[in-house]
Amino acid sequence: QVRLVESGGGVVQAGGSLRLSCTASGRTFSPYTMGWFRQAPSKEREFVAAVTWSGGITLYADSVKGRFTIHTNIPNNTVALQMNSLKPEDTAVYYCASNTGTYYYHLSAENEYNVWGQGTQVTVSS
Repeated sequence: QVRLVESGGGVVQAGGSLRLSCTASGRTFSPYTMGWFRQAPSKEREFVAAVTWSGGITLYADSVKGRFTIHTNIPNNTVALQMNSLKPEDTAVYYCASNTGTYYYHLSAENEYNVWGQGTQVTVSS
């Protein structure tokens, strides 16, 4: 059973930076893709960024493009999300997700991810 644990959330002022990390534990972990999603209060969960486990392909939501960077650390079974130039509208619970299957169609499709972390809160103050 694969388990994902996020860390690195917190409170930061607008314009600041945070780095989220997601570490997988359990049986041998070799996902196809990894993604980050977020859910703000009273809003639906939305796609933020995703990467193929090999790191060859990345995808970002337009709202974070140029500010956020996703990358994998295969030896440590970790995927990180570096968030720079944070804005108050980035405030949300951030979830790490994994597609442990053998293919993907859309990196941003929530229903293609079958393992989810518990989430970590990110709060950006103005």
